[in-house]
Amino acid sequence: MEKKTDITRDDILKMSDYEKTRNQRRAEIAKVKKHRRLSVGPHASFYFECYDTIWYQIHEMLRIEKGGEDQIQDELDAYNPLIPDGTELVATVMFEIPDPQIRAQILSELGGVEQTITMQIGEEIIHAKPEEDIDRTSSDGKASSVHFIHFSMNPAQVSAFKDSETNVVVGIAHPNYGHLAVLPDYIKRELSDDLE
Repeated sequence: MEKKTDITRDDILKMSDYEKTRNQRRAEIAKVKKHRRLSVGPHASFYFECYDTIWYQIHEMLRIEKGGEDQIQDELDAYNPLIPDGTELVATVMFEIPDPQIRAQILSELGGVEQTITMQIGEEIIHAKPEEDIDRTSSDGKASSVHFIHFSMNPAQVSAFKDSETNVVVGIAHPNYGHLAVLPDYIKRELSDDLE
């Protein structure tokens, strides 16, 4: 069966129907996300998105904001670009720092961090492409705590990624946050399904 790479209006449940299955769906999506999360350094988590994670996120936004029919198209427009299209991996990168003062201090020193993210597949380095919906670094150099990035791949890189012998390393090379993490095999296997 062909993987779906976009969510349409027909895929959106009525909120009353969603509520009936929400707890079950939340438990299911927690299992999916567990195999799609990578920590890079002490604060950054990469959540690799797929159709299911984005479908769930859209429904949660509709549930929280209660915008009804008028909100649906806006959510589809905002979130559909985050579903991988078979030639890329897409991640939500979150700087998860519980203490608000420490978070503000660290983010104030991370301006432009979204431009320093890479994925190395064997010997090849892919530079992440940030979503361009809004600027994630403020004019005073403060980074957002959430970034949406794409790792676009050519067919050879896709093939190398899927090879169990190839090491894949995700890195952030910001002067104030330089960290690398090897993609574990269980995440690599999961993400291989996002690639054609």
